[in-house]
Amino acid sequence: MKLYFSPNACSLAAHIVLRELDLPFELVRVDNQQKTTADGADYLQINPKGYVAALQLDNGEVLTEGAAILQFLADQVPGASLAPVNGSWERVRLQEWLNFVSSEIHGGLGVLFNGAIPEEVKALFKATLVKRFAILVQTLERQDYLLGKQFSVADAYLFVVLRWTAFFAIDLQQWPALAQFQERVGARAPVIAALAAESSDQGV
Repeated sequence: MKLYFSPNACSLAAHIVLRELDLPFELVRVDNQQKTTADGADYLQINPKGYVAALQLDNGEVLTEGAAILQFLADQVPGASLAPVNGSWERVRLQEWLNFVSSEIHGGLGVLFNGAIPEEVKALFKATLVKRFAILVQTLERQDYLLGKQFSVADAYLFVVLRWTAFFAIDLQQWPALAQFQERVGARAPVIAALAAESSDQGV
């Protein structure tokens, strides 16, 4: 498999999960501005949507959208328990969290990267994020991970997007449960390895 990624992007979640599952894969860096890969290929020919992540399977199929990629990967190694069994009530709960993280946390933080948006408008988005963080805190104050005791693909996703708060002077120490969650996930060996790989010159 090939994972098309950009450092600090949401593709890091899939990268973490690939390492959690110990699956063989190749990392391919993408220039988000130029829409080219590290070897000069046109990324739009791989993923017409133009953003990461994209997962190219060995049969040539390309899967996009983080929540879909994360669940697909988890199902490749069901014994790792990164996602509940497909069709179960617990799996629906996972999908509920993946959608919440995608729309409310990823979406709420992602829009702040847009330099064309006035600061007063960004302040409104930040105020909404505070309300969404309260939902996360309610859960993470009583359990280590979004689904309970077991780390899941939803936690990998949440960890990645919460890292973006550092770009916008949002101090997670205001929410101890979130800060502790970030420390907990950040201490996992696959997470450390993925971050190191993406920060290296080679990106592999």
